[in-house]
Amino acid sequence: MVIRSILAISITSLMLSACGGSSSSSDSTSPVAERQVPVMKLGTRSAESETYGSAAPAADSAWSDYDPAPTFSSSKEIPLQFITMDDGVKLAVKVTLPSNAANFNEGPFPIILVQTSYNTSLGSFTPAIGGADPLMTSHGYATVVVDVRGTGNSQGEWEAFGEREQKDYSQVVEWAATQSWSDGRIGLFGVSYLGITTMLTAQQQHPAVKAAFPIVPLGDAYRDIVFTGGQVNPTFIPLWITLVTGLGALPLEGIAADPATGITALLSHITGAVTNFQVPTILKALLGDQGTAADGDFWAKRSPLENADKIKVPTFVVGGLFDLFQRSEPLWFERLKGSVPTKLLLGPWTHIEAAGVPSNGLPQDGVPELNKIQLRWFDQYVKGLPVGADRMPNVTQYVLGEERYVTSSDWPHAQMKPQQYFFQADKSLLKDQPSEKASQSIALQAPIFGLCSQSLSQWTAGIAGLLPLPCFDDDSINQKSSVVFSTPALEDDLYINGPMQANVWMTTTTQETSVSVRISDFDPATGKSRPLSNGLLSASFRAVDESRSRIIDGVMIQPWHPFTTESVLPVKPNEPMLMQVEIFPTSAKIAKGHSLKVSLSTSNLAQGLQPVLSSLIKGPLGLATFLVGPEHPSSVVLPVVPNSAL
Repeated sequence: MVIRSILAISITSLMLSACGGSSSSSDSTSPVAERQVPVMKLGTRSAESETYGSAAPAADSAWSDYDPAPTFSSSKEIPLQFITMDDGVKLAVKVTLPSNAANFNEGPFPIILVQTSYNTSLGSFTPAIGGADPLMTSHGYATVVVDVRGTGNSQGEWEAFGEREQKDYSQVVEWAATQSWSDGRIGLFGVSYLGITTMLTAQQQHPAVKAAFPIVPLGDAYRDIVFTGGQVNPTFIPLWITLVTGLGALPLEGIAADPATGITALLSHITGAVTNFQVPTILKALLGDQGTAADGDFWAKRSPLENADKIKVPTFVVGGLFDLFQRSEPLWFERLKGSVPTKLLLGPWTHIEAAGVPSNGLPQDGVPELNKIQLRWFDQYVKGLPVGADRMPNVTQYVLGEERYVTSSDWPHAQMKPQQYFFQADKSLLKDQPSEKASQSIALQAPIFGLCSQSLSQWTAGIAGLLPLPCFDDDSINQKSSVVFSTPALEDDLYINGPMQANVWMTTTTQETSVSVRISDFDPATGKSRPLSNGLLSASFRAVDESRSRIIDGVMIQPWHPFTTESVLPVKPNEPMLMQVEIFPTSAKIAKGHSLKVSLSTSNLAQGLQPVLSSLIKGPLGLATFLVGPEHPSSVVLPVVPNSAL
């Protein structure tokens, strides 16, 4: 059992991919109050931003226990089998049915459907990578786990959420809904890749699908991770593609179950990786191929947030403040609320911590374990039982600095207002516009900064964070190579909750540069700067589409960058440029006596790297100058919420 547990943790870590009865702290009551100021919903590629003035539908603000007695004592796993798609490709599927030791019950059962790229053969080690959760099985749910096309034991070539893979989803649902042991009702579930397939499958509106429970799902492939700020991700993406490819070379169970199908799967995985998708995609990204490095149809098809309006089933979204998809998880709630029952839970997690590796810390502050929340969600919306899932808090967020979960009625927070803080010549950060005095701060332009930082932990999905390195919890090391602006010691707590934006004026001596912006909480008692969030932007991709940006009370707080070939702007040496940087959302309280620090540098290697060809042509090294003053009023816009909300 110990070896099994260790192996489960190890595999889940590589995959990059849970009940207290007391009430969590609340900053909302029912009915929900109207917003103090109108908010513009962030746009997408296909939709401009739009204004709305009221919060999401009211919900009870307190968590409660849900722990019904199990109805089954054990489970039965059906041997690996295959589903044939309409083009002849066979997908591997594993089924686990509820059972009682003395008397096997063949159902029918409601289904939990999981679609994975991480090999069904490994799923039995942990639900995080596709295994049946004993809690769900004991309450009468059958679990169906399918290897998506080109992965695990399935035939075909993998293309990471490509059109053909997405076409398979509805055929898999149809198969699961019509089996003799199925009662035709399906709940979609999964972590990471499995959570993304959950959202994409829900958009196909198959009548058998009744609810969804995605954990750490991607929303916008380009902006969330692959090309954040217009720079290729050099940490997670190569490791992830290598991992999926490697596991696809191990269809051992498929070969044993059906040698012809298994061997065909192995050969198609290898040839597809080398000639079709994995290797060519990585090379094109590194070389700055415009079809890959710029936003376009390739990324739109792989960005499920684009079609959020097609989701018509109740959806519970789980995310993390330091997750790979930190940007999009609250956007899922914003896009779905008002049209379907929707809830949002954001913990203080990296990617693997949200999956429970080594732990997500739940239950805490009355928030139950994730699988108990999932059970309640599916019991109500899949089985149709009146168990109060609709009365769970709309939004539950961990507040850094407060170190507890807080519930609210909406995201963005109904009381949030943008507050602009301006960079000053003396490196202070004040609400006042810059004085007549101007200043320039020169920084080395090199792709080396951020290597040891919280970003390294975040963009390796939390794996690097398992190492006891102080730079993961303290930005002081990175600040030594940055230009740092700081508020005076705060006279009162400062509660921020939502997206942020930095407006940075700068010049460069080369034809390309970038700016990395870090937000941290400085504690004078310890001398440490706790990382809160960060943003990254390439200068050539600095164009902003205001029609898709988030504007609140007349102030832009979340810019929308097109990142298309057509939107590229020239970078002229020594000519001032305004860099409007999207800083990913967070929730944090900077305590009285602390200071909020904003650190500027020219790279964040853990998060993004300029494409190799572009860097060589336009100059990999140089000097950047950050400008401050009346003519160049650099600033940061914070999402400030009244302390009374806490």
